[in-house]
Amino acid sequence: MLLFMALAACSGQREEPITTPWGEVLDSIPTSDDFDLSDIQQAGEMILLTLRGPATYYDYRGQQLGLRYLVAQRFADHLGVRLRVDICRDTTEMRQRLIDDDPDLTATRDTIYISGDKPALAKAFKAWYSPRRLAEIGKEEKRLLATGGVRRRVFSPMLNRQGGVISRYDGLFVQYAREIHWDWRLLAAQCYQESCFDPLAVSFAGAKGLMQIMPSTASTIGVPAEKLFEPQQNIAGAVKFIAKLENTFSDIPKHERQNFVLASYNGGCYHIRDAMALARRDGKNERRWVEVAPYVLRLSEPQYYQDPLVKNGYMRGSETVDYVRKIRQRYQQYRGVKGPSGGLNFTPQKAQNQKHRQKFQ
Repeated sequence: MLLFMALAACSGQREEPITTPWGEVLDSIPTSDDFDLSDIQQAGEMILLTLRGPATYYDYRGQQLGLRYLVAQRFADHLGVRLRVDICRDTTEMRQRLIDDDPDLTATRDTIYISGDKPALAKAFKAWYSPRRLAEIGKEEKRLLATGGVRRRVFSPMLNRQGGVISRYDGLFVQYAREIHWDWRLLAAQCYQESCFDPLAVSFAGAKGLMQIMPSTASTIGVPAEKLFEPQQNIAGAVKFIAKLENTFSDIPKHERQNFVLASYNGGCYHIRDAMALARRDGKNERRWVEVAPYVLRLSEPQYYQDPLVKNGYMRGSETVDYVRKIRQRYQQYRGVKGPSGGLNFTPQKAQNQKHRQKFQ
């Protein structure tokens, strides 16, 4: 249940003790009512101070989530202002920020807090907020997480099993997989996991097309946002992004790198690097996915995502690990499928070995 707390309203400029959202009484700090609701609306921005965590704030496939964050965002929308989120590493930093910066809202796992020197903002929040509104926002978040938030038509994992045709886009997968030295069938398996081969799929976060590319990502790989529903443009753009991830993980052996790239495509490379750092600390091989994956899962637990080694906080690690597993399973099902040319497609290493054998025969 969302708890709403406001300090006793104050007027003028004077020293007041402050009680933090977790009940600690801090030394007296100067407060004033000079910057309240009307000033926030005139500035067009409201500041939320919070921590990373499943109930407060986290990134999910390019979309910011967390119940407290969503409540603050809806309140900001109600006021007609944008919401700026300032992330604290821990309660110690939050304590200092409360003293130094006097944010408009402060969110912890259990509380949204408005300081008493903003009585008009506190009154507006109290009038807007209700348990029913909180329940609706909570249901919305659960619905998005349960479905992945993707509007798409579900096509069969194989267009023509007897004829060895995976999808109508096989030719594009063959063409562009060469650029990253991937087996085209692995790219096809990833595409099915992303969109079920629906070129018009759209996620709740705005990711579009066959490979679910975010418009913000598209701009960095040279694909116009209006072209994301075009299969060739979408697959070509996804391959460019995969190439960037391949370069990011160039320190990982090639035979392991694909798993790290797939995980990063889904959950973000910074989270994967956090998991690698935890694995290294515990004496595991940070360059083997089977040893890193358990730490990706643990990034949903406070004792891990709050660890000083972790720079990017909480993540839904179970989804990312499951994403890699499902793609790998489907890829195994696709192995042996004939490509559009009618011949069996080899992985790059197997193809290279065959060339060497022919050379010396």
